[in-house]
Amino acid sequence: MRKIVHRHLGKVVAGAAIAVAGTAVMVGITLPGTAGADETGGSNGGQSAQQAAQEQGQGAGAAPPGVVEGAPSEGDKGTGNDPLTDDEMDRAAKLAVNPQLRSAGEDVEGDRGPQRLGVDLAEPEADELDDANAPRRAEVSFYDYKADALVTKTVNLDTGKVEQTSTEHGVQPPLSRAEYAEAARILIADPLGAGMKADYKDATGKELGSPDQLLLNGAVYRAVPGAQPAVLDQCGEHRCVRLFPKVKNGPWIDARSFVIDLSARKVAKLDIG
Repeated sequence: MRKIVHRHLGKVVAGAAIAVAGTAVMVGITLPGTAGADETGGSNGGQSAQQAAQEQGQGAGAAPPGVVEGAPSEGDKGTGNDPLTDDEMDRAAKLAVNPQLRSAGEDVEGDRGPQRLGVDLAEPEADELDDANAPRRAEVSFYDYKADALVTKTVNLDTGKVEQTSTEHGVQPPLSRAEYAEAARILIADPLGAGMKADYKDATGKELGSPDQLLLNGAVYRAVPGAQPAVLDQCGEHRCVRLFPKVKNGPWIDARSFVIDLSARKVAKLDIG
């Protein structure tokens, strides 16, 4: 069971999951496992593997050590239903942002241009299901913080044209890494972040001044009218997040009582008992 820092923020969080209670409808709360926590595993597994290798090596005609080959180059363009290559994702994202969206939109840091969320392979059209030469398309999603809108664009990677655009309000897809980082930056700078900074110093002996010092995960927060501080009433229309920060190679920090409204750049504290 991991150690949880709670000296200043109060609640003990058991294991790798945080129990969610109180006044919000949460979307997709999943804490990162050990694989993404920059932690090394225990020594028992490594010793067992080493002993097995030594025992096999002592036998007659033991096979020489294997050689790990590098992954083949993915190329500039995939085919059929292959996952999008890095080049395709970058190209689709650039094609999707027209001059109007670039000049009118705003990202999570307040800079010009919408916040990129993700690029995914689009499903083929119904009449293209059996066509081996059907064009590859990418769906590029952005969040425009100026309009508080999810913008999705379908880009034909063969022609380079945007074939479809949708704009939705009140739709809150999973957050990007950049949004987690900005939420942490806002919380660190806010007076309500004092407890998190104190917990970090207790765990590391160092001052917390940057999101880069933490491993960050979280969940979109949606308001339930009348059930939380009024400053959070627009969460759901606004882009709001509850953070689950973790000291790198250290314990979790319990920040679940705080909600960061990324659209308004404000922090509020929930009464979760």
